Amino acid sequence: MAQDAPGRGRRRPVTRDGAAGGRAGSEAPAAESDPRRLRRVRRSYDAWARVYDWFARATASVGGVRAACVRSLDLAPGDTVVEFGCGPGVNLPALREAVGASGRVVGVDVSTRMLDRAAGLVARRGWENVSLVEADAERPPVAAADAVLATFVTSLFPDPYAVVRRWCDLADAVVVAAFVPEGNRAANAALRAFVALNGRLFDARTDDPLGMLAERTAAARRALDDGATVRERDRRLFGTIVVEAGRDR
Repeated sequence: MAQDAPGRGRRRPVTRDGAAGGRAGSEAPAAESDPRRLRRVRRSYDAWARVYDWFARATASVGGVRAACVRSLDLAPGDTVVEFGCGPGVNLPALREAVGASGRVVGVDVSTRMLDRAAGLVARRGWENVSLVEADAERPPVAAADAVLATFVTSLFPDPYAVVRRWCDLADAVVVAAFVPEGNRAANAALRAFVALNGRLFDARTDDPLGMLAERTAAARRALDDGATVRERDRRLFGTIVVEAGRDR
């Protein structure tokens, strides 16, 4: 499978005053991030950037998860969409296609090396309306957008409820995909093995990683329940992945 080489993409700053091209809106209170945890997560994803890029691209269509996420955002040409935890940019092509040349896509990640790989993709495709920002999703660098996407990110937050509620305040639609042990016994065993082998990528510093995943996914779900008018839930891959969508429209 061909890979887009790391390069210098459009890494423009996006500010809270609406410079990202979204609708005007009020700023949500910023969360206080634990700097040690943030450094730990950044180091882990920096170290795994090359392998993660390959793995994410190779599995991008598995279970139809990523396609389901983009559909759930209900994007239209001209919209602004922010992806928190964009990683190497696996979702960027579908997001850019959904908003068109007149829309805007903003990818946010804490990992410099992940963003380097995403920048290579942006440069190769020649996208003028895709920006990349190195920032913490717990402290969103944008004030407003039409939609927010986060795939396999909420398990990294000690308080997913607070983070996802903040996203609900800045966007009309929020879609979150997460691993969760809600499948059958075999599926849960496979998920447990996957998390154990990739504990650093989940920041799973616990003897019960599946319990942690379930807890944090449930917290994100409650945030969408409380922050959105319209709710949708879609289980994928034998119940081990759930796509949670919340919209005000």
